[in-house]
Amino acid sequence: MMKSKADEEEYWNSSKFKAFTFDDEDDEFSRLKESKQAVNNIRRLVEEDDDEDDVEKVSWSGEPVGSISWSVRETAASNQKTDREPAFPKINTDTPTISKSNSGYSLSSLFKGKSRGSFQTFNDSLSDSSVRLYAPELRKPKSEYKDYVSDWSPEETVQRMQQGKVVSLEKFRSLQDKLLLLDIAVSAHDGNVITAVLIYLKRTLSKEVLFRELESRQIALRHFIHYLTETRDQRLLLELLRALCRTEDMALLQYKEHLSIADENKRRDFLKSCLSLPFSAEDSAHVQDHYTVLERQIIIEATDRQAERGGKVEIFQKFPRRASILNMPLITTLYYCSFYHYTEPEGTYSSPLNIRQTFKISEKQYFVTALAARAKLKAWSDVDALFTSRNWLGFTRKKSPLSFQRVVDILQKNSAPTQVLQDYVALVDDADVRISLAQKHKCHDIIINTYRDLKDRQMLLGYRGKVERGSVEERKIDELLNNPVRKKRRGHLHRLHHVT
Repeated sequence: MMKSKADEEEYWNSSKFKAFTFDDEDDEFSRLKESKQAVNNIRRLVEEDDDEDDVEKVSWSGEPVGSISWSVRETAASNQKTDREPAFPKINTDTPTISKSNSGYSLSSLFKGKSRGSFQTFNDSLSDSSVRLYAPELRKPKSEYKDYVSDWSPEETVQRMQQGKVVSLEKFRSLQDKLLLLDIAVSAHDGNVITAVLIYLKRTLSKEVLFRELESRQIALRHFIHYLTETRDQRLLLELLRALCRTEDMALLQYKEHLSIADENKRRDFLKSCLSLPFSAEDSAHVQDHYTVLERQIIIEATDRQAERGGKVEIFQKFPRRASILNMPLITTLYYCSFYHYTEPEGTYSSPLNIRQTFKISEKQYFVTALAARAKLKAWSDVDALFTSRNWLGFTRKKSPLSFQRVVDILQKNSAPTQVLQDYVALVDDADVRISLAQKHKCHDIIINTYRDLKDRQMLLGYRGKVERGSVEERKIDELLNNPVRKKRRGHLHRLHHVT
């Protein structure tokens, strides 16, 4: 059925579908009319989703939100914002606005007549994570604007670093600025700041320039060497020491690399290669001894391991080895050889005497080590032989490079019997110390003989009450007290006293 002309006009004017014309693109009035219609459509959609909210929404000026005048004012205000200081953002206390980029409602969609089902719902728009409510933000004082532009002098930069604030050192680009920053950091006496500046210089300067400038700045140089040592940057540290002509430090640094070598044969070969490095005389002797003792340990370890597995050597059966001798200190090696190889001839690598002679160990150090090893084995005859010496007449006497009080302590720690302890307590020179040690270790004969030598009858009588009744010690004290020779001497001295 054909529609009349009036019906067609009513259809096009009332329907949400609109006829398309090419002239509408340039028609300002049409575009304004379309905007008004689109805003009204959005309002109707909102009202459909929120039936309970019948309150008309107005702006601060009293104009309805969504009106044409309100839209124009908002557009003009947004254009002027960029020329003014940032103001308080508006807080929407009613219904949050819909982001243009995230909203399913667009003017073009409304004009093209898409059905409502194809749009994103208003509630979905509100739940979108891009919709936020922001609290007002106060403007910062202009004095704090420097924090954002990083416009700090070297002094201010160092001060901020000391305070733990974030800084950027990229603005210091010239060599002069970088060195000035380093000098100010050094003058601040803050190691963390100095190290931070040095890390920046290490990253931005060539090695040659950095090494040259650090040579005249000893404090910064020490911090840089410490930093490279802590970070284990061995390569750069070696280059630095070589550039500074510090050959001994460079040699010691290379020598320390042996600590990272686990295989004993490779470590021995590495130490051998270090012998040609430019060490000082003292350090060179140390490296030579280190190489020699490791070489000897490898030989002893291989021999003892084979003997232990064979099961034919008695000492390895009675006292199994608890650890390998490899990479042990020199004194530990001497103790090991004094324990397992004490009786071997001096010409063998494992002989304690050979080790003492090769490494020039002092008599006192050798004596203490050998005494501890033989006392641990309860080899008291070997202990006694250590102290025995002969003079040119053939007489023997006990002699020690350390005090006999120390000897008694070592023997007591190794559970020496009282008879052995008594022999060495008697050799203590000081009478009071001798009596104290004898009382501690219950060496009664030493105490009785000391009181006898001191001719102290009262002390003998007092000590008689401390020993067991009927014991050998009590009888010995009684013999001394009742000795007629002593009584005669005492009477003679008494008569002489009266004559005078």
